Amino acid sequence: MTRLSVNINKIATIRNARGGNVPDLLQVAIDCQRFGAHGITVHPRPDERHIRYQDVFDLRPLVHTEFNIEGYPSKSFIDLVIKAKPDQVTLVPDPPGAITSNAGWDCIKNESFLNEIISEFQGAGIRTSIFIDTNPENIGSAARTGTNRVELYTEPYAIQFPVNKETAVAPFIEAARIAILNGLGLNAGHDLSLENLKFFNHMVKDLDEVSIGHALICDALYFGLENTIQMYLRLLD
Repeated sequence: MTRLSVNINKIATIRNARGGNVPDLLQVAIDCQRFGAHGITVHPRPDERHIRYQDVFDLRPLVHTEFNIEGYPSKSFIDLVIKAKPDQVTLVPDPPGAITSNAGWDCIKNESFLNEIISEFQGAGIRTSIFIDTNPENIGSAARTGTNRVELYTEPYAIQFPVNKETAVAPFIEAARIAILNGLGLNAGHDLSLENLKFFNHMVKDLDEVSIGHALICDALYFGLENTIQMYLRLLD
């Protein structure tokens, strides 16, 4: 079964809007796991507009499934990850002011940089993943960095899915094949939803994990968090 990691950034966004502790981010992480999620994902950004650096340390002892920290590998981010020691770190190429992750790494251009960062994280016993597009040359370059996994950036799939789902998924099927041939584990994320997840999971073989936040939290407003997580898990079974 493909594993489901719930990104709780949006919970922190709502909390921060009023300045208090409602909703309680830590309790939500506990509940997501109790409701069946296989992991918790957070993406702390430099301005701390949603997940704060302190949240990462507060969450660490509470996440007994898999803790995944996403972010751009600035010095402050690297220090945070080394101290928190999550199960997985996912490297994204976001500039500091990005609203959300909207592109994968150019691994060919950044291969030596990524290799250095990945070596540091792996030396600390942390599994690494690189956020990446479906370009076969990029995937080959990612493998040369020594990363354990890649996370396929799925927004192009989500956009094309309502028009032609077979066309939408085709590059991801091929990207997954190439990643596996290169000895890489395979994650996926960005704009996966109740509408498009089942087909993606069925067609893209050997997926280890999907990370879903925005759509899942939005669905929870209507269906409730426990029911929503169960709905997503059924699509991955």
